[in-house]
Amino acid sequence: MSSLIPNVRPAPDQVLVDIADYVHDHLITSPEALDTARYCLMDTLGCGLEALSYPACTKLLGPVVPGTIVPNGSKVPGTQFQLDPILAAFNIGAMIRWLDFNDTWLAAEWGHPSDNLGGILAISDWISRTRQQAGKKPISMREVLVAMIKAHEIQGILALENSFNRVGLDHVVLVKVASTAVVTGLLGGTKEDIINAVSHAWIDGQSLRTYRHSPNTGSRKSWAAGDATSRAVRIALMTMKGEMGYPSVLTAKTWGFYDVLFKGQPFKFQRDYGSYVMENVLFKISFPAEFHAQTAVESAILLHKQIGSRIQTLEDIALIDKIEITTHESALRIIDKQGPLTNPADRDHCIQYMSAIGLLTGQLTASDYEDDVAADPRIDALRAKMHCVENAAYTEDYLNPDKRSIANALQVIFTDGGSSEKIAVEYPIGHRRRRNEGIPELVKKFKINLARRFPSKQQQQILDVCMNEAQLSAMPAHEFVDQFVI
Repeated sequence: MSSLIPNVRPAPDQVLVDIADYVHDHLITSPEALDTARYCLMDTLGCGLEALSYPACTKLLGPVVPGTIVPNGSKVPGTQFQLDPILAAFNIGAMIRWLDFNDTWLAAEWGHPSDNLGGILAISDWISRTRQQAGKKPISMREVLVAMIKAHEIQGILALENSFNRVGLDHVVLVKVASTAVVTGLLGGTKEDIINAVSHAWIDGQSLRTYRHSPNTGSRKSWAAGDATSRAVRIALMTMKGEMGYPSVLTAKTWGFYDVLFKGQPFKFQRDYGSYVMENVLFKISFPAEFHAQTAVESAILLHKQIGSRIQTLEDIALIDKIEITTHESALRIIDKQGPLTNPADRDHCIQYMSAIGLLTGQLTASDYEDDVAADPRIDALRAKMHCVENAAYTEDYLNPDKRSIANALQVIFTDGGSSEKIAVEYPIGHRRRRNEGIPELVKKFKINLARRFPSKQQQQILDVCMNEAQLSAMPAHEFVDQFVI
């Protein structure tokens, strides 16, 4: 006996509609969001420039076929590559994410909203060059900043109440969704186009977190966002050619995202889309460290100033009974690691390793994750003494939308019964609550990263534009990118 399956095409899922309405209709008027987006642009590109010092990153960049040049193609900052916008999005996305030094959003799902800049800048540059050649008005950097705010918002609002990591998915799914939405908007897509495009982002097979966790931790975590934002550009371009969408991609029984990948649960939302995420985004200013460890590293460096001279040798370390790291539940889940650490991707997601470097040296840089530094036996000797414990209040304040703290505390206890001060840091320097303290340091970080790639005159030209809100906002996107060509 046959069972008829109804084949009435449903209305689009409300999640898709809400995203499309926001991208297409919502006006960004928040001065704080626009100002923060400008600093976010500086910081994100600076992180990409720093990554160009690492062959593990640069080997992935450039055209698929060597020597390929795309007329009116998107340029990759800090290089001489000019590529199609799909590949350029991968290049830029991989660069800016490589060192885990770009901005961060902590919620039920962790992530890096500035990952979306790969797709946003690549498509804006290409559109801008194409329009200019046709005698039309190019895309302005104001439009780029607005797209950044909206991508941050989509990724961050989806992340507030929905934990993709708990079902084994990587947060770059949200990069793909957010980038797809805003890139389709930048291409001139209608609400229907945005709905169709975003449905494709959800329907794709999604990245597993396998590459972020023992025993498989590896460098894919550094280019996964580039892959996601590149895919977003591809989907957006296909949609703008008329490719159909899938209206119940999330809610379809058996075959939809919820049933297949989210344990049958619909998404939950804490707030409507606005400019909340960009206003509250967390900058990694001081250390290229997974963000849950930022305050632990700061605590370790403060302890170094007090007791660093007492823990410099293996003999000194033998006199330590234990090092207690008081932390929050999310840190325990993703960066509390024991045993061997096999590569930089492993080390920059280990709270014990990062804290050990801070205790020993009073600093933490990207080079501290490389094999030559990790070979120092003192690091593993200190790691062996470390024990992580959860403070329930830290976990509660981490989830509190009015606080969004990322607290850690460190204390060194010696075998003779003595101990160091227990140093706690509640908010990292890149937190909104430390924004006034953080922005000057962010600018310093940007200057350092500009100096890695460009002569002094070019550095100053870039800095002058970036620090002038009116000038930056009015500048065509391709002229802005041209400043970063070597």
